[in-house]
Amino acid sequence: MFFKGITKRWFFNCFGAIVLILIIVECVLAFFIQSFFYNSVEKAMIGRANGISSIFLEDKEYSETEFSIKIRNYIINFQDENIKGLIAFNSRGEIITATGSVQSEEEVIKDYNESKNSEDNIAFFTGNLSSGEKVMTVTKSIVDQSGKHMGAIRYITPLEAIDNTIFWAIFGSILVGVFVVLFVVMASSFFIKSIVTPIREVSKTSRRIALGDFNARLTKRYDDEIGELCDTVNYMAQKLSESEKMKNDFISSISHELRTPLTAIKGWAETIQMSEEKDIEMNKKGLNIIVHESERLCGLVEELLDFSRMQSGRIILNLDKIDILAEISEAVYMFRERAAYENKILLYSEPEMLSPVLGDKARLKQVFINIIDNALKYTPSGGVINVGVREEHGFINIMISDNGCGIPENHLPHVRDKFYKANKTQGGSGIGLAVANELVLLHSGTLDIKSEENIGTVITISIPVADNNQENDQIMS
Repeated sequence: MFFKGITKRWFFNCFGAIVLILIIVECVLAFFIQSFFYNSVEKAMIGRANGISSIFLEDKEYSETEFSIKIRNYIINFQDENIKGLIAFNSRGEIITATGSVQSEEEVIKDYNESKNSEDNIAFFTGNLSSGEKVMTVTKSIVDQSGKHMGAIRYITPLEAIDNTIFWAIFGSILVGVFVVLFVVMASSFFIKSIVTPIREVSKTSRRIALGDFNARLTKRYDDEIGELCDTVNYMAQKLSESEKMKNDFISSISHELRTPLTAIKGWAETIQMSEEKDIEMNKKGLNIIVHESERLCGLVEELLDFSRMQSGRIILNLDKIDILAEISEAVYMFRERAAYENKILLYSEPEMLSPVLGDKARLKQVFINIIDNALKYTPSGGVINVGVREEHGFINIMISDNGCGIPENHLPHVRDKFYKANKTQGGSGIGLAVANELVLLHSGTLDIKSEENIGTVITISIPVADNNQENDQIMS
């Protein structure tokens, strides 16, 4: 279960690259270790070989016998624990004396001839002898001051000890590399676990939230991107919980709103149906109530349809240059009778003339109806609702104010949200203001709300006036 996902990708990408790099480093390091030790031995032997020349640089010529005696004395008195064998040659390439490793004649003559013919009088060899022993040899041709070739001497160093030293040095570097790999694995495992575990918790909690458990929360352990993700998921769960609560409240509220007119319609229809006597006045009253409640039902259904269109982006505006005063006046007129019946005062200050606006008559009228309806709904008996209109700076401003219960400050930022109801004691679907705000925005306008609790509310709708160059059009938003 652990070796999958991010861990698997890390293993094949990062860990694989780290191991490959370490292998390359180890190979390069092994090459340099071997080259360092072999070069050190080679330089030491060449130094020894070059030192032999100083013995035969005296201002005299040696006979073959004198050379043989002197070279034998040199070999007898030679002391260097690193050089395990010496071979001395005369001018004809014949071995005068030899110590140490046994070598075939072919091996020594080849190096003798090479040193004799080389510019620096040195021949170098590294490899296995015919006996199987691995050695490094330096053959130095000896020349007197007159340039006469007197003979040669061959220094032999077995490489077994050097190779063992090289092996342990390389083995030590490999061991260090293994420890590095183990450290990387342990550190990376801890780091990956610190990422994978919270992500799995996020995934598990997200599934719970998706299944409707909006109380599920994540514990924030790190103050980094993972912690920020936890905060985001918790915030999402909180908002979903609030939305779910508002949705349930909306369903409960709209069910009540739909049941009330249906109950009245059903009740009066049954009353008229069961009435034995032809009571014209009662039937007329009942029919009026049925018509009124049917219109109320139609209004609720239309509001729900508008909300659905708004959610899916399918609200269509039939734009035209219109006289917005006509729509405001008609909306106010619709509520005069209701205001009088509820003992509320509805005031309307109508200006003489306003510039036309580019808008949808039905939709703008719907906005004014929703706002005035809310103002009447939340204004107590004896209260005043005032509708004013004025043109300023290229905008038509419609101000609808009341001296009702007002909106608490903590609710004010949310009253335009869908399903949100600041006052749950009043009826209504909770989507009227959201639809009105969306329609105003589609007209390139603004809907501003100012309210103080127990003082009242002022809603200002601003719609831009139509430009002279604008033509009749129809847009879909």
